Amino acid sequence: MPEATNELMFELLKRVHHEIGELRQDVSETKRELNVMRGHMAATQNDIHNIYGVLARQDERLDRIDRRLDLHELAETQKSFEPK
Repeated sequence: MPEATNELMFELLKRVHHEIGELRQDVSETKRELNVMRGHMAATQNDIHNIYGVLARQDERLDRIDRRLDLHELAETQKSFEPK
């Protein structure tokens, strides 16, 4: 077994220091990617919220149209029952 000399310890510490530096870079890159994904998720959520708003407005509009058609049909049926 080799002796634990100062040079050997120094070389091991340099290697550990280098690997820790690489790990820091990897963690920073992962954080950036997660932030990008978070931004995309927020944008998607916002888009879905907007779609629900549009659908709600369309639903209200269809309800108004249905009510108008019912009134129109009611008026037509009343005219058909009036004596001539």
